[in-house]
Amino acid sequence: MANALFSPGREGFLDGSIDWDTNDIRVMLVKSAYTFVASHKFITDLPAATADNGRSLALGTKTVTDGIADAADTSLTATAAAACNAYIIFQNTGADATARLIAYIDTVTSGLPFTPAAGGTVNIAFDNGATKIFKL
Repeated sequence: MANALFSPGREGFLDGSIDWDTNDIRVMLVKSAYTFVASHKFITDLPAATADNGRSLALGTKTVTDGIADAADTSLTATAAAACNAYIIFQNTGADATARLIAYIDTVTSGLPFTPAAGGTVNIAFDNGATKIFKL
């Protein structure tokens, strides 16, 4: 699979409910057992046992130039020693039932797939190419 945007995430940008550069945007490490479904809208739509393997704090230094989403690299703490093949970008609202999914990233320059140590730090380095994290 290649990197993709969740359909409800696209809607969020169009209806104004997601503002990339001002909202609390975070990263979730995704276990390899998860299969991308474009219609998933909120974190609660993800199968809990197959998806979440740790979350970052709010992304910093976010930019939107030319419709390209970018942010400073980040890190998170893995919750399990489980194979991971992607990460999900989401809008954090403080509640999983309203935390909107934005992007599924499984194609990066290096590092995926891998199995982190439980409780280990996972560094997320965003692509520095033309489309950065993603392009609308």
